[in-house]
Amino acid sequence: MFNPTRDQARSFFVDAWRKQREKLPVSPLEDTAIRLIAQHPEYHALLDDGEAALAREWTPESGEANPFLHLSLHLAIEEQLSIDQPPGLRAAFEALLARAGERHAALHGVLECLGETIWRAQQNQSPPDGAAYVECVRRKR
Repeated sequence: MFNPTRDQARSFFVDAWRKQREKLPVSPLEDTAIRLIAQHPEYHALLDDGEAALAREWTPESGEANPFLHLSLHLAIEEQLSIDQPPGLRAAFEALLARAGERHAALHGVLECLGETIWRAQQNQSPPDGAAYVECVRRKR
């Protein structure tokens, strides 16, 4: 899934959640996605209805966060932490975890920084600034 379409990315989460409910074998990436979904019970009903989940739109005007974007950012962060990319992210996360006291809360801090980093890159039409991303995580409370 290096460049999935919107529907492919959504189907990945819907299918992983279905496999978990049906107690089917899953890939390591699906297992990570399932653990992330389990931490977000507010998304369970949506993912239970895969067809509706694939069709639904979330816009900034609606005031609702896109659950697939949220889960995708979580998944990206898990991968980044596993390989310490950008360099220093893992140490910055560990320090944030010590301050936050709870892993999911710390991950949400990283998620805010990642979202900001992506937004800035889009606004500047430039690659994401890994050093600024890590520095944002370091400053999180």
